[in-house]
Formats: sequence, structure tokens, C-alpha cells
Amino acid sequence: MLTNVMYRTSATATGGGRNGHTEVDDGSAGFDLAVPKALGGSSDQGMNPEKLFAMGYSSCFIGALHHYAASQKVKVPASTSVKVSVGIGPREDGGFGLDVQIIVAIPGMDRAQADALIQGAHHICPYSHATSNTLAIAPVLA
Repeated sequence: MLTNVMYRTSATATGGGRNGHTEVDDGSAGFDLAVPKALGGSSDQGMNPEKLFAMGYSSCFIGALHHYAASQKVKVPASTSVKVSVGIGPREDGGFGLDVQIIVAIPGMDRAQADALIQGAHHICPYSHATSNTLAIAPVLA
């Protein structure tokens, strides 16, 4: 449980859900949504919830990586990247679930040190924490 909410934002979805529109309530970003071909849509070019989740998680995780590295007095190379892959499909118990993979590239860093940073980032990342009881996520070094 949070001890202090330091920032809050909100977004509103309208229309047909995956064929609707979503927008941040302050107007800073908005997207028309489209169902991907694999889920019965006509194109993979549109925005969808999985793409939005992947963008949010990857940017949050790289921020957590930099934050954790700084706490350990380690400099993360500027060429570091975090790729989050998000899949969706049916669950055994009904409904749908997500499959998430986090791939971290830290060029030039010792593997043991990079692994320690990745695990530390995974521990403090709010996306990792929020999904810890519902997703099996094991961040890997690319």
C-alpha cells in the first residue's frame, strides 16, 4: 500500500473500447484505438491497450533502472534500452491475461553487475510491483 500519493493522472476511454478512443484527461495525449488482426481487427497499425502498456512499462522500468543504479553509485550507459513485449490471450480459468517480457540491454556493462541492476530495478519499478501477483515476469539481459 502507498504511504503517500505523490502524483496522479487519469485517462478516459470512449466509444467501442478497443475500437474507440482514449485520452489523458489533461489533453496531453490521445489515441484512436484499433483491434489488431490477431484479435479480429483489420490492421496492426493502430494503437491498442497492449501497445500503450508496453510503452508505459518500458519507460517506467528504464527510469527505475536509472534510479536504482544511482542509489548504487553506478552509471548506466546512455545507450541502455528496455524493451517490453506484451502478449494477450485466453486464460485457463476464463477471461484474458497478459504475457509480459522485459529485455534490458546495457552495453559494455559486466553481466553480473547488469543482472544486479535489473533485479534491483524490477524490485522498485511500480509497474513490476503492480503486476507482481498476476504476471510471471523475469527481466532478462539482452
